Amino acid sequence: MALPFYPLVFMNLLFAATTLCLARPSRLSAAATVAAAVLWLFGNGPLEGQVLWEFDATHGLTVSDLLSVAAVAIAAWTFATTEDRPWARRTGRRRRTPFRIRY
Repeated sequence: MALPFYPLVFMNLLFAATTLCLARPSRLSAAATVAAAVLWLFGNGPLEGQVLWEFDATHGLTVSDLLSVAAVAIAAWTFATTEDRPWARRTGRRRRTPFRIRY
């Protein structure tokens, strides 16, 4: 009964990280998506599915590995299109006063 529990947790983590990466694109969410994709590659044992392409007798590309490929592609697109935005520093802006003082 506990056999498919951890792969389902890893798959939900992959879906949540990918959804966050699409909803709020940032470099941090892209890094979390890549980390979840790598974790999914190593933790998808019982949920692998059919082998699409065999490397040798014991290794191959399975259907569930394509989820990681899609997640890494989304993370790469997010990383390429998101630039660094220093939110903490706002140089060059004037400080606004609540009332204008005229003399």
